[in-house]
Amino acid sequence: MQDYDEVTAFLGEWGLFQRLIFFLLSASIIPNGFNGMSVVFLAGTPEHHCRVPDTANLSSVWRNHSLPLQLQDGREVPHRCRRYRLATIVNFSALGLEPGRDVDLEQLEQEGCLDGWEFNQDIYLSTIVTEWSLVCEDDWKTPLTTSLFFVGVLLGSFVSGQLSDRFGRKTILFATMAVQTGFSFLQIFSINWEMFTMLFVIVGMGQISNYVVAFILVGYMLLPLFAHFIRDWRMLLLALTVPGVLCFPLWWFIPESPRWLISQRRFREAEDIIQKAAKMNNVAAPAVVFDPVEELSPVKQQKVFILDLFRTRNIGTITIMFLLLWMLTSVGYFALSLNTPNLHGDAYLNCFFSALIEVPAYITAWLLLRTLPRRYIISGVLFLGGGVLLLIQLVPADYNFLSIGLAMLGKFGITSAFSMLYVFTAELYPTLVRNMAVGVTSMASRVGSIIAPYFVYLGAYNRVLPYILMGSLTVLIGIITLLFPESFGMTLPETLEQMQKMKWFRYGKKTKDSMEKEENPKVLITSF
Repeated sequence: MQDYDEVTAFLGEWGLFQRLIFFLLSASIIPNGFNGMSVVFLAGTPEHHCRVPDTANLSSVWRNHSLPLQLQDGREVPHRCRRYRLATIVNFSALGLEPGRDVDLEQLEQEGCLDGWEFNQDIYLSTIVTEWSLVCEDDWKTPLTTSLFFVGVLLGSFVSGQLSDRFGRKTILFATMAVQTGFSFLQIFSINWEMFTMLFVIVGMGQISNYVVAFILVGYMLLPLFAHFIRDWRMLLLALTVPGVLCFPLWWFIPESPRWLISQRRFREAEDIIQKAAKMNNVAAPAVVFDPVEELSPVKQQKVFILDLFRTRNIGTITIMFLLLWMLTSVGYFALSLNTPNLHGDAYLNCFFSALIEVPAYITAWLLLRTLPRRYIISGVLFLGGGVLLLIQLVPADYNFLSIGLAMLGKFGITSAFSMLYVFTAELYPTLVRNMAVGVTSMASRVGSIIAPYFVYLGAYNRVLPYILMGSLTVLIGIITLLFPESFGMTLPETLEQMQKMKWFRYGKKTKDSMEKEENPKVLITSF
């Protein structure tokens, strides 16, 4: 029985072939940076107020006083969802009465926006909000649109792995690209909110799951550039669809996974790919790489079930804490990302900064993971992120630049923590359930992304309320993180029995062997 890694060792680990395939695969997921955050601009809500028809027989004075005032961020602005009863003020106007002098406006009867709304077009020419009037009584539809996209991502993640095992990695990669691109294009022709949202769920299901952070960020940072020059939501969606179409020629350059081909006993196709790789890497390949007669050894793994993550009180407690950690960190990350249009200043520039701040966040996470204990660095960046978000409520209204700076610093801390959770989770769980643990906790982060739009929604009622909630929850999970066992410098556990115990679950005297391990731990080098 042969081992695949031993058979293909002659290729080297990072030759020209491997670098080319990595770059092409990474380029194929740049559109993910568009789809995930495009709703920031597609569903932007501009300033708006009730429309007063031009045909209404109102004097200029009454037209200027046709809307009641409401307090917003310390200043009085026209009410977004109410107007004075039109028939009443038309009658007062005909009688020549003056508002405020002859008529007490506070005593006037009010009504809803029966003739629709007028939307400010300084930032957006059109969005799905202005197209289908998703404001006032229907404003709940906007966060639901975003949540349902992430529901689609969740559903897609359930089936993508199984389908790739059945039909091949390359086939499913390009199939999901086709779903993502094709249904994004169909969204342009949506005739109502229901159609747009149903298609958006399918786009989410096509979200490609093999993320490479650096290239996702490329798409994320390009998004506000597209949106700045294209202010109509249909044309913007069309422009964001084009890069996905350009990725399809990669089909002829990206090969199928040789490992998967071998699992399907398609040895000749796997052989051809490895021979081409050897030629590109300028190394000599054996005449026969994969001999069907001498079958490659399969990876044998004991079957595990999700309940194994809760087998004992110790393991169950760690799993529950990880589920909370992943979910609430995801809430903070996506809520801050989706909230950029609600920050003061230029919405497009704020979105760009929100993407740009992730670059130093990932670099910082990588440097910290190399040298410091996991519990303390994750908890530290969570305290940083949550603490500065709580400070936003103390910033005077005139210091908008300071609020933006604190929001970006909060995004920096939460992004750093989010990126380190993969390593921390993988290091604490034993080999037997490691993949399942990362998968289940990642699923919890999907739930967090579904909840996140409603944190942004709360900002319509109170500007600082989302930051208070996000900051409080982030500080809370920072405290929870300190309760985990430490994994830095420890050998990876192989069995559930070797999994470290929580502090309050430790009992009995330490054995001589365990003390020697603590004094001379094996250092685990993790790649990020």
